[in-house]
Amino acid sequence: MTLAQARKIALYLLLAAVLYAVLTFPDRSGEFAQLAFTALSGAADAVGDLLTGR
Repeated sequence: MTLAQARKIALYLLLAAVLYAVLTFPDRSGEFAQLAFTALSGAADAVGDLLTGR
């Protein structure tokens, strides 16, 4: 098995696990998505503040 094949299999397994989690626990998945968006938004704000010197 090549590295490319192993990566493709790992990606499919990860996608299957995420899909299973979303379908099984939709409330927690929504909370996680909101948390991730808030973290990314905060990081973008911090980078913007760093670049503008505020």
